[in-house]
Amino acid sequence: MLTDLFPEGMTHYLAGGLMIGAAVGLLFLLTGLIGGMSTVFTSTWSFVSQAPFFHLPRFLGSRGWRLVYAAGLVLGGLTYLLAGGEPFQTQVPAWRLLIGGFFIGFGARLGNGCTAGHGICGLASLQAPALLAVATFLATAIGVAHLLRALGVA
Repeated sequence: MLTDLFPEGMTHYLAGGLMIGAAVGLLFLLTGLIGGMSTVFTSTWSFVSQAPFFHLPRFLGSRGWRLVYAAGLVLGGLTYLLAGGEPFQTQVPAWRLLIGGFFIGFGARLGNGCTAGHGICGLASLQAPALLAVATFLATAIGVAHLLRALGVA
């Protein structure tokens, strides 16, 4: 059954998960900062928008390191490609990716964090709301995947 779910094997998923967990843990241990990504969007808007929401102290005080953090993610992907990694390709049309990105961003703001923030950072710090958020994310994703398959969309 595992070979059906992971036809290319699980080793690279395990290695990636361990590296992400180690990086987020190291960030917290060395700086006390929590490395969730959903606040990057909001704190970045504080550079260009004068709306009061974007100028709350929690966004203004963290926007510098969050931009560096996001740049590190992009540079990590570029480093992978330069080291000879295979570029990711998908058959999903661009319009579906855009709609999906919108819903993910909206859900991250609505849920006060993204799956990475709640799933990696929140669960690691034993936050009960993070466990509820992750359970909700997973149940919703599984339900939508089954619905789309039943409708013949996916």
